[in-house]
Amino acid sequence: MNNWQIAAWLMLGGSTILLFIGMPVALTFISINLLGAWLYMGGEPGLIQLARSSVSSVTAFSLTPIPLFVLMGEILFHTGLALKVIEGIERLIVRVPGRLSVVAVVAGTVFSAISGSTIATTAMLGSLMLPVMLKRGYHPTIAAGPIMAIGAVDMLIPPSALTVLLGSLSGISISKLLIGGVVPGVILSIAFVLWIIARVSVSPDLAPEEKEEATYHGWERWRLFFCYVLPTLSIFGIVVGALAMGWATPTECAAVGAFATLVLALVYRVLSLEAISKSLKGTAGISGMILFIILGATTFAQILSFSGASTGLVQFIMGQGLSTTMIIIGMMLILIFLGIFVDQVSMMMITLPIFMPLVQSLGIDPIWFGVMFLICMQLGLLLPPHGLLLMTMRGVAPQSVTMGHIFMAVVPYVVMSILLLVAVFWVPSIATWLPELIA
Repeated sequence: MNNWQIAAWLMLGGSTILLFIGMPVALTFISINLLGAWLYMGGEPGLIQLARSSVSSVTAFSLTPIPLFVLMGEILFHTGLALKVIEGIERLIVRVPGRLSVVAVVAGTVFSAISGSTIATTAMLGSLMLPVMLKRGYHPTIAAGPIMAIGAVDMLIPPSALTVLLGSLSGISISKLLIGGVVPGVILSIAFVLWIIARVSVSPDLAPEEKEEATYHGWERWRLFFCYVLPTLSIFGIVVGALAMGWATPTECAAVGAFATLVLALVYRVLSLEAISKSLKGTAGISGMILFIILGATTFAQILSFSGASTGLVQFIMGQGLSTTMIIIGMMLILIFLGIFVDQVSMMMITLPIFMPLVQSLGIDPIWFGVMFLICMQLGLLLPPHGLLLMTMRGVAPQSVTMGHIFMAVVPYVVMSILLLVAVFWVPSIATWLPELIA
């Protein structure tokens, strides 16, 4: 066995085993990094270099959007503006099969455009809307499924902290990657709504018609939309518009978005000290976790490269005579398989050191590949048995909603996500058309 093969088994195999047995992501990669630095970078000097690399990896300016994007969502949730957005959307959607499930998808899409956290979106919609739907006779699968599915779409529609992380770790343009997820995300949202309407139309007992549905007319029906939904969506317009037109960097856009969210909360007089405190604590917790993971991920890739494992693996795969199409399909299947067992950040850390050299060697469009990578990670959020959003839903759902209900609920949405991945694979312009406008 060659030296690079031993290094690959030790670094990639060791980290995968530790993740599978439940060790925290950051600790897994820091442990492997310490061992790798000692073995392949010269003992104590390697450990010193590891410390230097770790510091520089988390002080990169490109990571600044992560806490700012997370802060946007935290402010909306803790100030109660998110509740007003839900109510405004609910007043507009009337006489539609599975009405509350459709409201959940539309509201979730709006939150995806202003929140950088998939978990926060799912937890909020699950705790607020799921009990109401169950009380009105909705079947647990038609009630819980859309909430989890649209929470996963949060990853595709900017602002998204995980998209920024993917761009930073892979070297793909963060602004183009953020823009590239918009069209696939919107396609999925529309597909979810059409599925709900079709499913409930065929089986009305899944979501009984609301006989006591409150109806609003005239200005009262549109008041909350113009007063809350539209101003909130304008933040998304500012952030994405500035990115698309090339007027601002992702960091500047994130800063403007966070500032606009604060101003909005001030205008509505809901920005209390308690809300600010909770928002900052939530942002610090999530951002700290992500940055700690980045620390491990960056040095992991460096040690893989230094040991020769990255180069050896790439040369081995290139020497198998596989077509570019087969290699891309293989990479996507690996990502989907990993999504069943490990979280999204672990997927990036295990695969990117090998995948990105292949992408560069084969001349694959990095934006196209990056968007497919995002779709695979979005799928991983929903795949049983360890999908992060399945666990989130279990945490906020009433006891009457079992894990069996939750697993069954996500099946059609997983299928639609796979179909989207296939569509983007065969029609790359779905992912690249919008980013090309900012080229």
